[in-house]
Amino acid sequence: MTAIEILVLNLEEIRRRSIKIWCEIPSDKLGWKPDAEAMSCLEMVRHVLEADLLYSQMMRSGGNLDTHKTPFANRAWTNVEDELTFAESYRKDFIDYVKSLSAQDLTEKRVDRSERGYVRLFGDFVLRIGYHESVHAGQMLDYLRTMEAPRPDIWD
Repeated sequence: MTAIEILVLNLEEIRRRSIKIWCEIPSDKLGWKPDAEAMSCLEMVRHVLEADLLYSQMMRSGGNLDTHKTPFANRAWTNVEDELTFAESYRKDFIDYVKSLSAQDLTEKRVDRSERGYVRLFGDFVLRIGYHESVHAGQMLDYLRTMEAPRPDIWD
């Protein structure tokens, strides 16, 4: 496998497992959050899905984000399935973009987010994108445990 293929496989496996977790959120608990400062279950799902668009923008621009609101901003809060359907094209675009990168891009191109305290090579940045989603998957598993809802086996 090439480096790009490994990165894409990692992103796809993380998302597959996230979806397994998200689909276990009881519909009456989508607004649940452990405390006032935390994201609700559905807010966290949207946050992860919206990140595909934002990370793609950062990579394409070299670090800058479009200052306009994203298409996710004014959407009604409904359910996980609706969020996944809405985000599908942004996910496809992001994965296609990663697939279009060369091995050289991974080691030479940078995402400069100096205003946020970092500059990362593309290869490093893509790995951190997966890490971001994985952290939220762990948080959601904790949410499910705390609300005493079933948790899926993601270790298949």
